[in-house]
Amino acid sequence: MIKRSIKQLSEMFQFDQKVLDAFGDTDIQGVCIDTRKLQKGNLFIPFKGEKIDGHTLVKDAFEKGAAAALWEKDVPNPPQDVPILLVESSMEAVQELSKSYRNQLDLKVVGVTGSNGKTTTKDMIAAVLGTGFKVQKTEGNYNNHLGLPLTLLSIEEDTKAVVLEMGMSARGEIEFLTKLARPDIAVITNIGESHLQDLGSREGIAEAKLEIALGLGEEGTLVYFGDEPLLQERLQGSLPYKLQSFGQSENNDVYPVQVDSTADGNHFRVNINPDIEFFVPVMGIHNVMNAISAVIVGSKLGLDLEKIKTGLAGLKLTAMRMEKVAGINGSVIINDAYNASPTSMRAAINLAEEQTGLGKKYLVLGDMLELGDKEKEFHLQTGREIDPEKITEVFTYGERGLWIAEGARERFGEKRVHASLDKEPLIEELKSKVQEKDFILVKASRGMKLEDIVHALESK
Repeated sequence: MIKRSIKQLSEMFQFDQKVLDAFGDTDIQGVCIDTRKLQKGNLFIPFKGEKIDGHTLVKDAFEKGAAAALWEKDVPNPPQDVPILLVESSMEAVQELSKSYRNQLDLKVVGVTGSNGKTTTKDMIAAVLGTGFKVQKTEGNYNNHLGLPLTLLSIEEDTKAVVLEMGMSARGEIEFLTKLARPDIAVITNIGESHLQDLGSREGIAEAKLEIALGLGEEGTLVYFGDEPLLQERLQGSLPYKLQSFGQSENNDVYPVQVDSTADGNHFRVNINPDIEFFVPVMGIHNVMNAISAVIVGSKLGLDLEKIKTGLAGLKLTAMRMEKVAGINGSVIINDAYNASPTSMRAAINLAEEQTGLGKKYLVLGDMLELGDKEKEFHLQTGREIDPEKITEVFTYGERGLWIAEGARERFGEKRVHASLDKEPLIEELKSKVQEKDFILVKASRGMKLEDIVHALESK
């Protein structure tokens, strides 16, 4: 984490210099925005929230051991006789400080964005780089205009590689993040339909995701999903950075030459060295693509393929991303309830359809949010595309889930499709059906909180 004196901080971002006379030699260690998590020596950063103004907690922060605190100039009555750094905006101060700190660090930065799979890909890249470097990564959903600066400020000075997830909901947001982080390598996992409500089209989404390349220098590399025409057509001609593509097509720089899927994950080989078999302990062909991007990143940063193989095999995923959970009565649950779009929903359903050697297979699907004017069409189509020869029954939850059910009934009929606006009857119905070796896929947008269903069905 950042460790600097207040005098050193004065050279990194702007605040009222009067504090230096009395407290210039005071040291801070790390930053904190929540007094419940504050550690001794932290720089406390107050924000004006909808429910509470963080400035009212500054006194409490000092009592808990804060070494210093920011204070916005338009807020009256700052505490006296303690190290208060007066700033115009706490948010801008944190962003400015994190940018300065990142520029002082000697490390490699990998930025990851995409409509789907960016958290899983971040985890894969971190697992790979961890075989050769001290590595840190974005934790939780700290991938926005505040979370990414806080992640940067949490980096230990002897860390040699950091993997940063970059999220967005509007144009310009990733550009801001990537120019703050200055990645050496940027990765775009894919272009889906998330944020159609804000960006209007997949073309708009592609352009927003490509903003990540604006933070690359001349020696930087953009690693991208080459099977996506919207990316290919926008990456033509002379560019101020290098390109490396991955995908299923042989037109890509790196592609799989063999994939064997099992109940424990995927074994695969790639064209750059077909003699080496990689294993990644997560299901779905789309996760082979994510793993290949991690292979490229590891190779670009000097790791040999054997180390990369070791890193992928030891992967630990962030919760609720294709998380395998032991279910009741000896069943298997795949908890993919963190997020959903039509693209990721289709990939997850394909995964379920591909599973063999199991009992009955149940889908539990919920609303996909932020899809804009075409949301009904996307949900209906999701239901229509489910194969009744490969899936036993379909359960849906939520208002938009009713459309998934409507689409599914066109091929499944009435008795094999169950739609609900209440989780409890859905849970009870599943409990009455699930037997040993049955397979349950749970997927929806984060706002639907379908992990409640997972918790109710997991083996205690």
